[in-house]
Amino acid sequence: MLMVRRVRISREAAGLLLAVSRELYPREMIATLHGSYRKGVVTIKEIYIIPDSVYGEGFASFNPYTMPLDMSFMGVAHSHPSGVGLPSHEDLTHMMGRVMVILTAPYRDERDIHVFDAKGSRLEVEVID
Repeated sequence: MLMVRRVRISREAAGLLLAVSRELYPREMIATLHGSYRKGVVTIKEIYIIPDSVYGEGFASFNPYTMPLDMSFMGVAHSHPSGVGLPSHEDLTHMMGRVMVILTAPYRDERDIHVFDAKGSRLEVEVID
């Protein structure tokens, strides 16, 4: 897999992720990220909420067989109601796609959006219009 250096996320997608995270608090939220990859930059333009996802206190999951087959899949976003903006061992073990987005309470703005690659390295994130 090609190396990701930076992630750009549309303001609309970022706002939706934060809003859903706030709505489900104290349960975790999970969604898939869709967009494009070019020259080390992932651009996220859409968020999919997978049908029959499970939102619990301390976990969130979905059946990967219910995901649409789509070449725009870039990764998975989930929330950490605890406020910890780092991936857990389990997060890294179950990583899908090029990037992982973690949203942390209180889910106010881009300061509560944390992005990582498959190795758990923090990536630069930019919210775009």
